[in-house]
Amino acid sequence: MLIPVRIPHRRTGTQHRESPIGLVCHDQSTGDNEIAVKRHMLEQDLASALANDQISLVYQPFLEVDSNRIQGFEALLRWQHPIHGSIPPAEFIAIAEETGLIHPIGEWVIREACQAAARWPEHLRVSVNLSVAQFRNRTITIVNTIVRALADAGLSPTRLEVEITESILISKFDATIALLESLSALGITIALDDFGIGYSSLTYLRKLPLHRLKIDQSFVRDMLIDADCAAIVKSVVGLARELRIAVIAEGVETIQQLDYLRQINCSEVQGYLVGKPIPIEQVAGLLEKQLPDNIAMRRQP
Repeated sequence: MLIPVRIPHRRTGTQHRESPIGLVCHDQSTGDNEIAVKRHMLEQDLASALANDQISLVYQPFLEVDSNRIQGFEALLRWQHPIHGSIPPAEFIAIAEETGLIHPIGEWVIREACQAAARWPEHLRVSVNLSVAQFRNRTITIVNTIVRALADAGLSPTRLEVEITESILISKFDATIALLESLSALGITIALDDFGIGYSSLTYLRKLPLHRLKIDQSFVRDMLIDADCAAIVKSVVGLARELRIAVIAEGVETIQQLDYLRQINCSEVQGYLVGKPIPIEQVAGLLEKQLPDNIAMRRQP
């Protein structure tokens, strides 16, 4: 696309073409084409990334506020491209959803996470994320995949948690409820992720078989400097407790944030204060140490 841009009468180098009236044309098509070419390349490379061992999982811990003990880990996808290095999850997961690759990748995530958790102490759970695309006409497949993964790993269903976002609930609400109820009946726990930033509805809290809410990090980040954010976090925690739903606060990075969440009886926290996402090889070491020193020193008697 050619966009007219008016500039003073002077030479501008190779980036602009000067005209007698000072009107130049800046060609944006080159940048657009480069983006399109890279995306097409990533689509092709993503198709073989699993087979080439470029896809991996990292694990970020959940900390129970009352006990100051790690209660489990969230499994997070990573892609290490041989040329472009680490590809942001938001970028390649979107490609996977659009191309349908999310289905084999998602099944691999479930199997891999269950195998990992089976090697952990029995009180720890593992949480996996399900996307909107995985729910499209594949509800039976999801259940079967999870059941097989649990059986193959020898993992109790109570140690697996499934995270969904509110966007999954916008369409096919009844079918989604049926799927989540099937998983819950097996003993699998259900968490609603990023609560508060989408189409948050109290209907979800009333009708869905939820075990946990995850308060979006945008509220947690600002709750100590923004009274409205603090009120929202406190209200969600209070409401969830009345409904017998545990609450996880995402994005906790400071001791002050942790102290406030402890005061309002938040169930669990997740964030860099507790631990960054780590490869499976480092999980055992984190569990042995259990807590960063600055948190451990503030353990309540």
